[in-house]
Amino acid sequence: MKNFSELEKKLNLKFKNKDLLIQAFCHRSYLNENPKFYLNHNERLEFLGDAVLELVVTEFLYKNYENPEGDLTNWRASLVNSQSLLKITKKLDFEKYLLLSKGAQKDKGKTRETILANAFEAFLGALYLDQGYRRCQKFISFYLLPELPRILEEGAWKDSKSLFQELAQEKERVTPTYRVLKETGPDHLKHFVIGVFLADDEVVAKGEGYSKQEAELKAAEQALKIKKWK
Repeated sequence: MKNFSELEKKLNLKFKNKDLLIQAFCHRSYLNENPKFYLNHNERLEFLGDAVLELVVTEFLYKNYENPEGDLTNWRASLVNSQSLLKITKKLDFEKYLLLSKGAQKDKGKTRETILANAFEAFLGALYLDQGYRRCQKFISFYLLPELPRILEEGAWKDSKSLFQELAQEKERVTPTYRVLKETGPDHLKHFVIGVFLADDEVVAKGEGYSKQEAELKAAEQALKIKKWK
């Protein structure tokens, strides 16, 4: 078993229920090889942690900035996207504590990045159940929110999806919509093909990814090239 006490010490946390912490790092694949393991996988905790993360960031932005909803939505998306979460997991060495199958341990590419980002959200879900909203708020404020000034200064919040929407509204007076065209793979590793539309039946471009957000960003990036708006 991994040394989760070491992780607690690194994070300056002490879980009342250690099983919640362990479960946050337990990937579905681990249970396939260890069916008698006493804990469940982390997907329900991930679901909860995602909501906690979004609420904390939303509350912070609402209280500290007078900008319109559209700006705040884009800033939030930049803060909570998988790349931002991945940066924190690497800083905290979360990969060291993942409970994975032997096959999943060998995969070091995009799949591992998705597992790590999901584990971060699952960790927040576990922290919320164990120590409440305010402790999660403190954790997110320390590790994630300091990224916002850099995002604003660099204009990094204008990702391809935001930029495509801005230009579509300006040039064609229409707001793009996104639809899932294809969905494959097991529950813990879904693969999405998403189309971006400017009219009901006009697919401007398609994008693929292991999350809807990733696929939408890639679809928008392709749409910018096709429309020659970038």
